[in-house]
Amino acid sequence: QVQLGESGGGLVQPGGSLRLSCAASGSIFRINDMGWYRQAPGKQRELVADITAGGSTNYADSAKGRFTISRDNAKNTVYLQMNSLTPEDTAVYYCNADVVTRASMGKYWGQGTQVTVSS
Repeated sequence: QVQLGESGGGLVQPGGSLRLSCAASGSIFRINDMGWYRQAPGKQRELVADITAGGSTNYADSAKGRFTISRDNAKNTVYLQMNSLTPEDTAVYYCNADVVTRASMGKYWGQGTQVTVSS
C-alpha cells in the first residue's frame, strides 16, 4: 500500500509565499515522476509542475517564474515553493507520484491541501 501525505497549505496574502510538501510512504521500490496539480472551484484539475526522478522539471505557464518544484529522492518527498501568490492561485493542491512497488506500478494521489490567497 502506498500513501501520499501533503502539508503546507493555508491562507496567505497576495504576494506571499507558501511551501508545500508531499511525502510518499509504504512499500515503495522506486518513484518515477512526481508532480503537483491543483483544482479551483468549478474548474478541472490542472497540472502545476512535475519533476522526473533525475530532476528534470516542467511547469504550467501560470507557474513559470513563480513556483519551483523539487524533490528529495532519499525521503520520497516532493516540494512546491510558491512565491508571488495571487488570488488566482487559490485551489486545492494535490500531489501525484508514479510509484513502482515490488508487485505493481501505478499513479497515486494525495488527499489535497487547500491554498487560499486573499487579503
